Amino acid sequence: MDSTNRKPAAAMGKDDAEALALQALLWLLSDETRADRLLELTGLTPDALRAGLSDSAILSALLGYLTNYEPDLVDFARAHNTPPENIAKAYYALSGDHWEN
Repeated sequence: MDSTNRKPAAAMGKDDAEALALQALLWLLSDETRADRLLELTGLTPDALRAGLSDSAILSALLGYLTNYEPDLVDFARAHNTPPENIAKAYYALSGDHWEN
């Protein structure tokens, strides 16, 4: 199907975005190399991550981090049987930015 004929993707709700962000965090932390990279590049500490589990800004930042490193983005999407664009939609839902169809 030609991409010009696709139906526009819908925005994601905040609850679904938070759930996906928490799944992403668990996935990132499940591998020592990924976890070390996350902490090193974001400057977040384990305590800050624990404290930020219900903070939209922290969850959004995690999704932003994930979308900016394609190998992890693709691997996470594949592992969770979700299109990579859903991670971007979740980021927008939590960041306050708008998903453009």
